[in-house]
Amino acid sequence: MMKKIAVFRALQLGDMLCAIPAIRSLRIAHPKAHITLLGLPWAKDLVQRFNQYFDAFIPFPGFPGLPEQEVDVRQLPAFFTAMQQQEFSLVLQMQGNGSIVNPMVALMGARHTAGFWRKADYCPDPDHYLEYPDTVPEVIRHLMLMEHLGIKPQGEQLEFPLTPQDQKELQTAHLKLKYPYVCVHPGSRGAWRQWPPAAFAVVADKIAEMGYQVVLTGTADEHPLMAAVADQMQNPSLNTAGKTNLGAMGVLLKGAAMLLSNCTGVAHMADALQTPSVIISMDGEALRWAALDTELHRTIDWTKEQDITAVTAAAQSLLAERLGKLPTQPLARFF
Repeated sequence: MMKKIAVFRALQLGDMLCAIPAIRSLRIAHPKAHITLLGLPWAKDLVQRFNQYFDAFIPFPGFPGLPEQEVDVRQLPAFFTAMQQQEFSLVLQMQGNGSIVNPMVALMGARHTAGFWRKADYCPDPDHYLEYPDTVPEVIRHLMLMEHLGIKPQGEQLEFPLTPQDQKELQTAHLKLKYPYVCVHPGSRGAWRQWPPAAFAVVADKIAEMGYQVVLTGTADEHPLMAAVADQMQNPSLNTAGKTNLGAMGVLLKGAAMLLSNCTGVAHMADALQTPSVIISMDGEALRWAALDTELHRTIDWTKEQDITAVTAAAQSLLAERLGKLPTQPLARFF
């Protein structure tokens, strides 16, 4: 009988990309398994992008105590009934430390469950649950879980596959790009994780003075934030608020000389695409979320080092190292 595996990780883009090395290992270890992602509704598109690893997607309706989405508890009985009818061989709990979700995952009725747990909490199966390692990077944490389950890790590199449609989406946005350019991303999902626009403007001006076009990136909702950066800059910039979907943003990042950003999903995309980056970590979790390649990606922990000159120096140093390696015109293909 073919194995049916469900991966429960109902989180946002950066969280999902950090789990891809573990999912890659899972797929290589079980090439004929049917692997389903149980995730937030937006992740349906992610499953399509990573169709070499996932076979199906089931939207998660939320659960009391989980902050990522509002929950309608009236949907939960039908959801758990549907999960039980799936008759999964294994449900992998890759959401977090398990304090809330491990009992919930048990309700899915899989033959086995596995994942993370804390000693103070309920553990469904000590043989298949790994005590949650607090002090390691997110990518390594999930590879440790794979090793605990007897699955050989298949590298630490993140991925973000690009498609011809992604390139078409960027072309139809009709952005007035000038090569070389640097992407500056001042937004993030939580305001507490956003470096001040004035600070972004200072560093962006230094980048512009080095001869790079400054391209401000973000969603339509982030337009006021991006406009605040542009207004405080002494040099011109290109505001692309709301003009790129996720795929087009990937192509835009791939062609960039560098990304300057808060620690958010776009930062992990740059890691996956091997675009150099300078990332400002505002939440005190730099160890958890920083890229593992510290030469190509420089993370500034703002909770420990509130020095804008350090950010400027990191950007200038990284760009200087990239001289002679940058595109001077649009690249035809990235895939």
